[in-house]
Amino acid sequence: MRKIGWGVGAVAVVVAGAFAVTLLGSGPAAPEPGGCAHIERVEEGAAYRALDCAAADANVRVAKVVDDASQCPKGGAPYTVFTRSATLCLMPNFVEGACYQGDRTSGMKKVDCTTAQAIRVAGVTREPVECANGKKLTYVEPSVTFCLVPASDVR
Repeated sequence: MRKIGWGVGAVAVVVAGAFAVTLLGSGPAAPEPGGCAHIERVEEGAAYRALDCAAADANVRVAKVVDDASQCPKGGAPYTVFTRSATLCLMPNFVEGACYQGDRTSGMKKVDCTTAQAIRVAGVTREPVECANGKKLTYVEPSVTFCLVPASDVR
């Protein structure tokens, strides 16, 4: 009986140590502006998975980390707000020349440009500009404008 007690105590110490190490910083880094992720809704709530911005399924970019959703920048396209341990103001991680389509679970997903009702990112600039066709998404912080066209217009 005494050996079982020592075994349980040793396991408890190891679990507590692993938990403390995770809390003290060996876990994943907190999201920072400019970082990218894949975000989607799941039954328990939205899921956030940090990714390299070049990853095919990195559908959002962190624009700003704030204390409260009301602090997300105003004046341009609306930011998507994600809140867990931090509140993130998110914008699309659109790539110039790529095509996207609305998706119920992830907002926008990269698709083949022959997909029906896909949009193509015709241009990405780091400043507010007018797009040739007038269809754009402009974010104020960081400053970026996405010029969009129906993918069917590009073929």
